[in-house]
Amino acid sequence: MAKLVHSMVRVLNEERSISFYDYAFGLRVAGRLDFDDFTLIYLSNSENSIELELTVNKSRQEPYDLGDGYGHIAFVVEDLDSEHARFEAVGYQPRDIVDFEHEGELLARFFFVQDPDGYQIEVMQRYGRYQ
Repeated sequence: MAKLVHSMVRVLNEERSISFYDYAFGLRVAGRLDFDDFTLIYLSNSENSIELELTVNKSRQEPYDLGDGYGHIAFVVEDLDSEHARFEAVGYQPRDIVDFEHEGELLARFFFVQDPDGYQIEVMQRYGRYQ
């Protein structure tokens, strides 16, 4: 059996990304490894047993090309509406809340928000399989 321990995204500006993930999701720096050419920053909070790794390539000056794939990470929250309003209040520009239904049954409520490097993040109401 394998255990998922982290997911990684490449970021341009360490401080801006740490600030975003701290404010948006309460993720704090749990570890940091500094190398000559790059830095690895591990973020977590008490809700998670998985970490988000931010990789900062020190020589990189231009934004990363994220391509046309649509990979994303997702977080669950207790009150989706208040989180959406909180994100709007600080200028994160979350997309509209979606009520995702199948055959008339509500499966999930969510919205997407973009991090400072353009990665899409799904924010979901804690519900059903995501308790």
